[in-house]
Amino acid sequence: MERWSIDLAKENFKFSAAHFLIFPDGSAERLHGHNYRVFVEIEARLSVHGLVLDFKAVKPVVRELCDELDEHWLVPGEHPVLRHGEREDGTVEVRYLDRYYAAPREDVIVLPINNTSSENLASWFGRELRSRLADRFRDVEILSLRLAVEETSGQRGVYHFDLASEPEAAESP
Repeated sequence: MERWSIDLAKENFKFSAAHFLIFPDGSAERLHGHNYRVFVEIEARLSVHGLVLDFKAVKPVVRELCDELDEHWLVPGEHPVLRHGEREDGTVEVRYLDRYYAAPREDVIVLPINNTSSENLASWFGRELRSRLADRFRDVEILSLRLAVEETSGQRGVYHFDLASEPEAAESP
């Protein structure tokens, strides 16, 4: 079986963000930041023009997502212990155990994840990318997607999507 994909690892696929990781024992890192890099591989059938997707069309979508996260504090909105809320003055308050943080609303992004690990960031980013590509390129069926978020050189969390392993795809004739 032959397969085709495009692989993107552009220098400008990056974002800087603050976070803290919460460990299974309940301890947590101090609030700190990373200069994250994003790597993407997309597999789809070749078009009649011999393309999986035009690189020029995909790059702005990845860059758009990077820009949305850039220079923000990323907060896990689905952590079972961490609490967050917004005051009337537009300040976001975050509480984790005995810790208290406050920041302007425009500086904070609460993501639908349970921890701000690079694996969860890769999952969020990969799902968002799939959704936006599906909306913008309706004639392209993404067969698989691999997306990595690197927090430091050589250290990446990776998200994999494979259409063949999706329940509805397995049930299709």
